[in-house]
Amino acid sequence: MNIILLGPPGAGKGTQAKKIAEHYSLPHISTGDILRENISNNTSLGVKAKSYMAKGELVPDELLITIIRDRLSKPDCSKGFLLDGYPRTVPQADALQMILTESNKKLDIVLNIDVDDEELIKRLSGRRVCASCGMSYHMIFNPPKEDEICDKCKGKLYQREDDKPEAIRNRLMVYKKQTQPLIEYYTRKGLLRMVDGGKDIPEIFEDIKKILENYD
Repeated sequence: MNIILLGPPGAGKGTQAKKIAEHYSLPHISTGDILRENISNNTSLGVKAKSYMAKGELVPDELLITIIRDRLSKPDCSKGFLLDGYPRTVPQADALQMILTESNKKLDIVLNIDVDDEELIKRLSGRRVCASCGMSYHMIFNPPKEDEICDKCKGKLYQREDDKPEAIRNRLMVYKKQTQPLIEYYTRKGLLRMVDGGKDIPEIFEDIKKILENYD
């Protein structure tokens, strides 16, 4: 099964994607993870992407299309995949369709996790990341035992630039302008299924499983 997972920043796409990938034995393809790895390794792609991500802006299509085409050509995608974070715009969706057509693959279903804006701001502005090991915390929902200190390695926690309130508002504005048209795009194709992202994580996953199990 070939799946796309949509949703605004902070909707929990990454968490649900990992659960789906494990449950259905699918490769989890996260453009965000790939980009952050390149940024961490200071590659040429990472340097280019960093300037956009720090401001909460989308990384240009030409960088992402190259990544996606290469990843979907890997042997582990032959029996299905889960795309998390791509496409984000209609032109990217068109590019993805071209890539799939080239490799005789088709998209089966698109899941959209829907969450209220105020809830998203609360979730994202409270997130902290360990500068040493990358462990993620939330100052309300999953705080560290010691303020601003990582439980795992005692490294210092920091707030990502794109998790600051002003960047969050910009990210949501960009999302609504460029990404929400995908909902109409995939609705017209009969592929979109809505998921209530305001529930607890296990409840959301159960809803997703019901949708996938009812897929023809």
